Amino acid sequence: MTDAARPLVLISHQMLSPVQQALEAAGYDVARRWELVPGQADQVRAIVHAGEIPLSHEFLESLPRLGLIANVSVGYDGVDVPWCRARGIEVTHAKGLNADDVADHAIGLLIAGWRNIVAGDAVVRGGGWRDDPRVGNRPGLRGRKLGVMGLGAIGEAVAVRGAALGMEILWWGPREKPQAPWPRAASLTALAQASDILIVACRADETNRKAVDREVLDALGAHGMLVNVARGSIVDEDALIAALKEGRLGRAALDVFETEPTPVARWADVPNTVLTPHSAGGTVDSIPRMVGQALENVRLFIAGEPVMSAV
Repeated sequence: MTDAARPLVLISHQMLSPVQQALEAAGYDVARRWELVPGQADQVRAIVHAGEIPLSHEFLESLPRLGLIANVSVGYDGVDVPWCRARGIEVTHAKGLNADDVADHAIGLLIAGWRNIVAGDAVVRGGGWRDDPRVGNRPGLRGRKLGVMGLGAIGEAVAVRGAALGMEILWWGPREKPQAPWPRAASLTALAQASDILIVACRADETNRKAVDREVLDALGAHGMLVNVARGSIVDEDALIAALKEGRLGRAALDVFETEPTPVARWADVPNTVLTPHSAGGTVDSIPRMVGQALENVRLFIAGEPVMSAV
């Protein structure tokens, strides 16, 4: 049972369970989506959400008092924002709060994959270190062309870091950015064609689903590398795996996947890859900021005040 005097806030996914204690301490009753009991749906005022998890129209329609979806994440691709707005449901997100952390991880993946660091670690641990060439010589990064797909907060932070490594920066996104200090390619395929390494750092939506397809991967080429720290939906994962196996793409480093957790067997025989478990934005520095902002947006909404960081 819930206390009628305490607003009911819904946690949308088990990964957000640690937020429950803070919500209760702030004076809210808390429901869990995976344990929702009869009668609770009618009382839900706000959802604290992980933005990549889909929230269906049908589910949202079952919450007649819902007025806010507060995404802890920067991304909100699991939420149909125009649909929500048309029904008076506000949507917020953690805009820019983990951009530096995600950019750091992207550059870490870039270096680890480009310089065979993970493969080199396996050689040392497996007793394969000999006096003959170690793992295979790789080119350096200075002077290489780094293409950035999406020049938002994360993409810009990636570009700044790439430039500090002596790389030549170019980018592509659907909208012009006249103040950007780096040239914009004519298209995503043109960006891939001109790049040695392509980093996907854009916001995911229906317009870019599987945008990094076979054509883009072939343009990047047998000596090129793909890094994805955005969303798995942006890359045609089947096409990516085929390109790596067939040698049409040189290498890839991924923090996000089509299905998460990604099946282990899917990557068992895929060469030249570095994989991490969607951890780019999760640091002890950024997570408290992101959670704190989501909780503040809940407080502001319940108090009838304007929220922060609306989408």
